[in-house]
Amino acid sequence: MTKENLQTERTRLSRLPKRGAFDRETIYPILDEAFICHVGFIVDEQPYVIPTGYARIGDDLYLHGSSASRMLRNLALGVDVCVTITLIDGLVMARSAFHHSMNYRSVVILGKAELVEIAEEKKRALEAFSEHVIPGRWAEVRPPTELELKATSVLKLSINEASAKIRTVAPVDDEEDYALDVWAGVLPMRVTAAGPIRDERLAEDVSLPDYVANYKR
Repeated sequence: MTKENLQTERTRLSRLPKRGAFDRETIYPILDEAFICHVGFIVDEQPYVIPTGYARIGDDLYLHGSSASRMLRNLALGVDVCVTITLIDGLVMARSAFHHSMNYRSVVILGKAELVEIAEEKKRALEAFSEHVIPGRWAEVRPPTELELKATSVLKLSINEASAKIRTVAPVDDEEDYALDVWAGVLPMRVTAAGPIRDERLAEDVSLPDYVANYKR
């Protein structure tokens, strides 16, 4: 993986720049761990921010949804897009209300998306969506039919202009507040899976796959 700098004037951090990173080695693991991105764009002077799933293949981010989706139809026209991804790693509790914070890893990607029209690339992207969320699932399920493929749009956003911002530290209080008799520290947060719940119509002889039983991020 290249150490190419993806910083531009638009992704330059003006506040707390020391938390910023602009290399693929930092950005890609954040993209690969999260589930949901928020896609920002403007249509007829009206801003929209839509949460959606995504997948990364190499240096490209893929989005998908219904072919009737307003978001995808407008992004396919080449409008400017801003994609954000955030992971919350901990609640940071300081001695003062003002200095409470969160530990997090976030990414912002800017660019223009393009419609994926090559069938093989589209199928590869749909497989990547499935494997991004539940590795091992794609090989077991029924693949999309031609009708389902036609009803689904896939867009590709090249990751060429991006930034990450990361906070990993303990509370930072005003010096005089360290004497206060108030608990301070970090409450770590992480995504965990609970026990699987069988579909009521699942045949009794269908066993639970290992990739579900042992699922973790």
